[in-house]
Formats: sequence, C-alpha cells, structure tokens
Amino acid sequence: MNDHDRIRCEEVVAHLLTYLDGEIDAEKQAQIDRHLAECRACFSRAEFERALREKVKQLGAAKAPESLQRRIDSIINEF
Repeated sequence: MNDHDRIRCEEVVAHLLTYLDGEIDAEKQAQIDRHLAECRACFSRAEFERALREKVKQLGAAKAPESLQRRIDSIINEF
C-alpha cells in the first residue's frame, strides 16, 4: 500500500457517518476499512458510533407510557 492509499484520522472522522450508513463509494470504504484495522483510536470511535446508533434505534422503537402520551397531548391541545 502506498501513501496515496492511506487515509488520515481526520478524514475517517469526516466520513464516519456516511461510512456507517453504507453510503460511501467502494474505494473510500476500503480505505476506511484498512485504517480502522490499523488505528485503535478510530476503531474505538467507530464502534462507539455503531453502539450509539443501535441504542437510539432500540429506544426509538420503545412505546412511551400512556401517562406521558396524555401529558404531551394535553400540552399540544393547549396551543
């Protein structure tokens, strides 16, 4: 691998969300994959973002308690 194929941490962070979404071109994905395999700091950041996204996804699927729904409805109806 030559220096042209290397990607810096700053670039990984800049592209991390599109990378995790799978919305990045194949060449950039391969560069980030190689970087994450070598850079513990970026790998840890990527794993944190993955875990955070999964937790938000799980919480987004949870149903609010009926009492909270009534309070929200009451506030909305006041306006």
